[in-house]
Amino acid sequence: MIELGEMQKLEVIRTTKIGAFLNTEYGRDQEDILLPMNQVPQGIEIGDEIEVFVYKDSEDRMIATMKKPKITMGEFALLEVVDNSKIGAFMDWGLEKDLLLPFKEQTYEVEKDGSYLVGLYIDKSSRLCATMDIYKLLSTESPYKENDRVNGTIYQINEDMGAFVAVNNKYSGLIPKKEFYGEYKCGDSVEVRIKKVREDGKLELSLRKEAYNQMDDDAIMILDRLASNGGKLALNDNSRPEDINAELKMSKSAFKRAVGKLLKERKIKITEQGIETV
Repeated sequence: MIELGEMQKLEVIRTTKIGAFLNTEYGRDQEDILLPMNQVPQGIEIGDEIEVFVYKDSEDRMIATMKKPKITMGEFALLEVVDNSKIGAFMDWGLEKDLLLPFKEQTYEVEKDGSYLVGLYIDKSSRLCATMDIYKLLSTESPYKENDRVNGTIYQINEDMGAFVAVNNKYSGLIPKKEFYGEYKCGDSVEVRIKKVREDGKLELSLRKEAYNQMDDDAIMILDRLASNGGKLALNDNSRPEDINAELKMSKSAFKRAVGKLLKERKIKITEQGIETV
């Protein structure tokens, strides 16, 4: 069966002035599809098998191309918006006909020249389209274990839950709100640690290292902030978590661990106003 949106090997059934017509090796369950003449390899003969990508042209006809697009079915990719229209945004996926991202598949407003993480799906009219709603498309069968370091792309931020991440642009992950520190936006690439692999296969992530490793980095950050602030910071054990996060982009527990380390090393002291360098 000819698969829309996938790279596949098809057999040359016949050739004409406009190109080569292709179909599956066994059976003829669909009409032959055209590989335009400007893409037909030299010396191709009837019966030869060639690898092509199948999509629909501007007239909604099935067509083949030798080009591999930037995204195929089952994959996710950051694609650039090249135009906005009344029906949605058009994205560059490496083919002559741009890929439509319908309005209903946009999880937030997109802008021309911006790049967005999308998946590929077939709509009710049997056309290939892009979607930003990739949560349900991401795999939960990752090869990772606790404390592995991986890369991912933030594709949605929820103020109550945290940041949803496509780990390696393939697997479902979440940075919980309590672990989500720093200035990030949708589309940003992040390096994260696998904090937990849940029973359902989804990944709980952290932007921070294991506590015993992160403590050294946090201590350095506090010293740097003290140095740039005249040697004083109005933060201590009684400070609100929100204030610590706003100033240092870390949790209160991480702050207390790092302060304890610096006190032990006699690099800071605690005063009524906060902490100071020694």
